[in-house]
Amino acid sequence: MNLYETFRDPKLAKRIVEKIQETAPKRDSVKICHVCGTHEWTISHYGIRSLLPENVDVIAGPGCPVCIVPAAEVDEAVDVALKGAVLTCFGDVVRVPGSSMSPLHARARGADVRVVYSVMDAVRMAEREPDREFVFFAIGFETTAPSTAAEIIKGPPRNLSFLVSHRLIPPAMELMLGIGDLQIDAFIAPGHVSTIIGLEPYEIFPRIYRMPTIVAGFEPIDVLLAIYMALRQIKDRVAALENEYGRAVRRDGNPKAKDLMKRAFNVVSGDWRGLGRIPDSKLALRDEYLRHDAHERHNVRIRSGRDIPPGCQCHLVIIGKIKPIECPLFMKACTPQKPIGSCMVSVEGTCRIWAMTRQHYGRVQPKP
Repeated sequence: MNLYETFRDPKLAKRIVEKIQETAPKRDSVKICHVCGTHEWTISHYGIRSLLPENVDVIAGPGCPVCIVPAAEVDEAVDVALKGAVLTCFGDVVRVPGSSMSPLHARARGADVRVVYSVMDAVRMAEREPDREFVFFAIGFETTAPSTAAEIIKGPPRNLSFLVSHRLIPPAMELMLGIGDLQIDAFIAPGHVSTIIGLEPYEIFPRIYRMPTIVAGFEPIDVLLAIYMALRQIKDRVAALENEYGRAVRRDGNPKAKDLMKRAFNVVSGDWRGLGRIPDSKLALRDEYLRHDAHERHNVRIRSGRDIPPGCQCHLVIIGKIKPIECPLFMKACTPQKPIGSCMVSVEGTCRIWAMTRQHYGRVQPKP
């Protein structure tokens, strides 16, 4: 089947690809880095890499919140559950590996681990069972942090506390530019995060690092346009912040959501699986809300864990240094049914996405 037939507007998609072919710089390699699991799904599902010039590649950065939560924080959630509290978390989080087990393994050992679709589900469960302790494992980027903040500020049930593992995207993007042997020529920034934080946090990249940066939506046309906009900047040797997703992203983002995060959280340094400790990249409860901190209530604080299992290459996949099929465990020992690395767990994980869209691997061939 012609790939263009999978697009909502095949003629427009073909025209943009033609412009990409015309605009791509004539050099050995151009690498555009996105930091969004939904972007990776769009790129892989629609075979976008196979439509690009041979010298242009789009690499996947740390855009999956489940993938980058360090094992130590998963270990804390497991510990809380094994101590008898009801652990509530999103569906993908249940299978994310800790140092020795996932929340799903803890449930197999008798722990009460429940999947929720939002923090509101955890609130309702705690209200219905006031004699039990509930913990919400709050994972996500700036997109989901405001909803956690809103419940904390409003005042959750007394028997509900929080393990806050929210992370911030721009500091991770900045860290990637400091990895010496990692080539990045432009960024595609995530649209959903940008609806919250706006454009200002990305201004550092073109201004200080001379890095073209495009905020993009999630339709395949959005992604193709973002790639074209990035290549046009690279070819013209300029660096600017452009907003392809203007129908949803405003310059100042969502002021109410940002205010909620500011009122509920402090910004602190935090560990990212595969990236190490990143300054000013994690949200933590402000002092006035420590009564809702599960660390304090359940006496749990694990400082370090085993992030990368033997043989796993998630730490390289997370920064886009290798493609999933270059990991020796990919679709052998590590599969969506039995994930070993965190990148195979979530529907936003690069390895999971590649496993589910194998017909669109494009030009990349596995190493022998």
